[in-house]
Amino acid sequence: MANNSYSGVKNSTSTANHDGDFGCSLKDLRSLMELRGAEAIGKIRESYGDVQGLCTRLKTSPVDGLSGQPADIDKRKEVFGQNLIPPKKPKTFLQLVWEALQDVTLIILEVAAIVSLGLSFYRPPDAEREHCGSAAGGVEDDGEAEAGWIEGAAILLSVVCVVLVTAFNDWSKEKQFRGLQSRIEQEQKFAVVRGGQVIQIPVAEIVVGDVAQIKYGDLLPSDGILIQGNDLKIDESSLTGESDHVKKTLDRDPMLLSGTHVMEGSGKMLVTAVGENSQTGIIFALLGASEDDEDDEEEKEAKKKEKKEKKEKRNAVDVQRSVRKRSQTEQDGAAENRKKAKAADGAAMEMQPLNSDEVDTEEKRKSNLKEKKEKSVLQGKLTKLAVQIGKAGLVMSAITVIILVVLFVVDTFWVQGLPWHKDCTPIYVQFFVKFFIIGVTVLVVAVPEGLPLAVTISLAYSVKKMMKDNNLVRHLDACETMGNATAICSDKTGTLTMNRMTVVQAYVADKHYRNVPEPQLLPAAIMDILVLGISVNSAYTTNIMSPEKEGGLPRQVGNKTECALLGFANDLKRDYQAVRNEIPEEKLYKVYTFNSCRKSMSTVLKNADGSFRMFSKGASEILLKKCSKLLTASGETKVFRPRDREDMVKKVIEPMASEGLRTICLAYRDFPVSEGEPDWDQENDILTSLTCVCVVGIEDPVRPEVPDAIKKCQRAGITVRMVTGDNINTARAIATKCGILQPGDEFLCMEGKEFNRRIRNEKGEIEQERIDKIWPKLRVLARSSPTDKHTLVKGIIDSTVLEQRQVVAVTGDGTNDGPALKKADVGFAMGIAGTDVAKEASDIILTDDNFSSIVKAVMWGRNVYDSISKFLQFQLTVNVVAVIVAFTGACITQDSPLKAVQMLWVNLIMDTFASLALATEPPTESLLLRKPYGRNKPLISRTMMKNILGHGVYQLIIIFTLLFVGEQIFDIDSGRYAPLHSPPSEHYTIIFNTFVLLQLFNEINARKIHGERNVFDGIFNNLIFCSIVFGTFIIQIVIVQWGGKPFSCVGLSIDQWLWCTFLGFSSLLWGQLISSIPTKSLRFLKSAGHGTQRQEIPDEELEDMEDMEEIDHAERELRRGQILWFRGLNRIQTQIRVVNAFRSSLSPYEGLEKPESRSSIHNFMTHPEFRIEDLEPSIPLIDDTDAEDDAPTKRNSASPRNATPTPPSPSLEPTPSPNQNNNAVESGNNHLYVEGNKAAGTPSAPGSPLHSLETSL
Repeated sequence: MANNSYSGVKNSTSTANHDGDFGCSLKDLRSLMELRGAEAIGKIRESYGDVQGLCTRLKTSPVDGLSGQPADIDKRKEVFGQNLIPPKKPKTFLQLVWEALQDVTLIILEVAAIVSLGLSFYRPPDAEREHCGSAAGGVEDDGEAEAGWIEGAAILLSVVCVVLVTAFNDWSKEKQFRGLQSRIEQEQKFAVVRGGQVIQIPVAEIVVGDVAQIKYGDLLPSDGILIQGNDLKIDESSLTGESDHVKKTLDRDPMLLSGTHVMEGSGKMLVTAVGENSQTGIIFALLGASEDDEDDEEEKEAKKKEKKEKKEKRNAVDVQRSVRKRSQTEQDGAAENRKKAKAADGAAMEMQPLNSDEVDTEEKRKSNLKEKKEKSVLQGKLTKLAVQIGKAGLVMSAITVIILVVLFVVDTFWVQGLPWHKDCTPIYVQFFVKFFIIGVTVLVVAVPEGLPLAVTISLAYSVKKMMKDNNLVRHLDACETMGNATAICSDKTGTLTMNRMTVVQAYVADKHYRNVPEPQLLPAAIMDILVLGISVNSAYTTNIMSPEKEGGLPRQVGNKTECALLGFANDLKRDYQAVRNEIPEEKLYKVYTFNSCRKSMSTVLKNADGSFRMFSKGASEILLKKCSKLLTASGETKVFRPRDREDMVKKVIEPMASEGLRTICLAYRDFPVSEGEPDWDQENDILTSLTCVCVVGIEDPVRPEVPDAIKKCQRAGITVRMVTGDNINTARAIATKCGILQPGDEFLCMEGKEFNRRIRNEKGEIEQERIDKIWPKLRVLARSSPTDKHTLVKGIIDSTVLEQRQVVAVTGDGTNDGPALKKADVGFAMGIAGTDVAKEASDIILTDDNFSSIVKAVMWGRNVYDSISKFLQFQLTVNVVAVIVAFTGACITQDSPLKAVQMLWVNLIMDTFASLALATEPPTESLLLRKPYGRNKPLISRTMMKNILGHGVYQLIIIFTLLFVGEQIFDIDSGRYAPLHSPPSEHYTIIFNTFVLLQLFNEINARKIHGERNVFDGIFNNLIFCSIVFGTFIIQIVIVQWGGKPFSCVGLSIDQWLWCTFLGFSSLLWGQLISSIPTKSLRFLKSAGHGTQRQEIPDEELEDMEDMEEIDHAERELRRGQILWFRGLNRIQTQIRVVNAFRSSLSPYEGLEKPESRSSIHNFMTHPEFRIEDLEPSIPLIDDTDAEDDAPTKRNSASPRNATPTPPSPSLEPTPSPNQNNNAVESGNNHLYVEGNKAAGTPSAPGSPLHSLETSL
């Protein structure tokens, strides 16, 4: 067949003139990649003969890959495209300006300013002027009257300033995001073979014809066809929605698609489509096209229609929906504080399978809801606070306007008794406009639009700085969540240790060597088997390279445990590379790759006589159970009984483990010709009766900086737990070296098996109460499976034993850590050792894999929280004072002491500049001296409330003193009761100047929020802060001295300036006085700014929010009313449905959908749907006894699936048993009972039948 294929190639090349003289065109390859399975194999055979033939046409070699000549690579890029999917265009600066202009308060101001402008040009005849009342008649100078337009123009100008600043901030934020995204993309490299050498190249550099090496944990960067594979299984759920892993072999299904994850095995693939021509690219192109073509109008119509249908649907849903929704809320678990702002991830677009008509809309609705971006905890709290302040401001401004209008009308038409003259109308209207403008400025100052800005600036600044501390933040809010972390579950290998493995002890030929034995001490026969086994039974990508620097340590590439064994072979003076050259990867007969269920790896070789030999390596206590013989010094084998095994564990393995060594057993097994070829799929029969060759102890030293970092964490109130796959003795030894365990502590160390036994009830279901008994004392979990890690994390997050809800950070590097990383509040993936799957599931990537970088993340996180609190303390003081001054001033003197333009300047100082100055404070070590805040801590503590009220009262006293007796103190003309368009007065200029200076000095006070005395501490470390304070001061001088009419200011003399500055400075002294008053004595102070927990949002409301991009807490506040009566109706319907359901004899769980269908629509390209069932061993190898948790994503005690102890059948419809309903209700009710008193725990899902029954009862 091969010969034919080659002749075919020659003919086709001569006949068809293909693109750039390659043997096949882009179109051929695209159509080939759309086929699957048998069809694809048929097409390859028909068109190319075999994969080898396709390689020849693409001018590449399956062994040596491409030549790597730049000209060839460029040509391939030109013909077949680059491996890039062009990102969506960023918004232009003008679009951002337009968006900033949409702000309601700004629009009101613009309208008012334009009206004021228009009216200022109207001049009534002088003769009529007297009839219009005393207020209008005070204009002596024509020049002054002509300057009336200035105020309107100045307001417009300041609006322009505000808009430009906002747009610029958004623009720079967007730019930073793009930078972050491209940085993440550049970090992603992939192994390809070029010129016979395996090299790592950036994903964007991969071209058609490359031969890529794929291994466990990779995210495939392009489409390709398998050339050679070992036990390869792919998770294609991101493209197809099928959660089962697909086995890839040359003869059944060789097609590999971009965006899918390698869950097991390894192999080589020929790249056939990249970038926009790969399957992912094609779908992206479709998405992009559909976005651009759609008209806004059509979109709106569709939305209206959809809403209508949705309402009708909602009324017609039956009890199954409620049950389903129940399991859904449980699945979402404590997602309340993770909005995973996936918008930032370029790849995260919501994706539906292309034949989405078949997917029922119910499913779609659910997956959309599930992917709903929740604002982060901090943003939630802030938005809620901002809405409350804004409402208060609105009320105040309305009252101000009404009082001003009433006073004016009463004074003019009542007291002066004037009739309404037609000619005076424009003058009166001008007054009303002026009052309106005053009202709006009160509103502008009251609405703290700087809050969201402060969060963004603070987070963006922190993220940028965290890059330098080796934290690559993928989701902005993760950085803030990290500040509240109370627990860290860390991996051992590579995070706490250096991940540089070396064999330091060995038990071989019946003898325990404390150091690596000299080669002459070992019998030649044993040496040969040992070195052959080590060389062949490891990934061929793992290598030991020569050191980069003279005299340095050899470089370890690939899996570190395998590197240690290869190093052991080198220490025995044997060359593993020579063995590999003799037996290349293609000659390996069968490979069972390492995974978390097997805990071992095996490779089968076929001998010349037709017999087989299998080499195995793996965790010693697991592999020794499968050994029945032992290789002795003479090269013979002797029987290895369980009793011998126990001896070996006691005398060899435990002593090694207690020194912190990881023990690995190396073994082999022969399959003689006489028995014929075994059935390789029966893994249980294959992996038994092995012959043990040796046991080695591998050391992985603790990183020198880790013990100190862990001490800092413990001092900061964060518990560090170690979760590892190593055995318990090794784990305990390392934990003691790190300081996780101190001698004499009463903390628990346990194995995964024991942990599983303790947390499950008789039916094998996990119970939260049982976990609660264990986790507070647990410090080390050894020999744990990924499921155990996930269960532990979920158990800690859902627990309510301690009054403070736990916030858990998790580190992980393997594909199997995915579920735990996603479940955790903050997931840290390893940048160096981490697989792509782990990085996809994480929030922060540690670029140096080092635990001490996590401590830096905690510091930055706490700093963000504190920065926001500092800004709030400052902002609220200004708000309170400015609003009260404008309000009372307007009511008493019929004019606001602070003019509109001045207010806008104050607004600019306190919003934009202050948020920059206070949000960019660098973190200090002292942040690690306090306990974490936890989820429910209010934003404004009582100490802050004391500062806000204290400074507010002080500033009001000063301003009002100046307003009412200022003219006497300074011996100047009074500025009160000035007529329309009168020139600015010294009196009001002094008030304005003092007000601004008070704020400036108070900004320094705001740097400390925990009642510290030294407010200048570290002030020069923050250049931004210093430059903003000085900058504002200089601009203030310019405004006052030369601002003139637009700013309603008059130049002041030196001593007036000194007085103003002294009054401003006095707020620092007053601050010292305030911090002397103990907060405890002020019982009446309340804290404010508690967040909305996601659980407080009922399901119905969540559904109504579907059209929104984010759950906006402000929207929620405003929409409460409408929703209440919807909910009432819904409740009644649900109750009726429940009664009917309980009447009917059918199982209410008929028609529960299969788990596959639930994951059918995916957040495209990002996280594979981690269903832990897939990670379950189909072969009970390790824990044969434990019924593993079937899906830790659901709380078992309550989910109807597990209510009956019958094992879940494929369709997941438990057999209807007479007691079935009762069972579900019992477990459910008892679940509700337990949960009833949880403040922030997962509530019984509103909308579930039990919830409604409970409420109606």
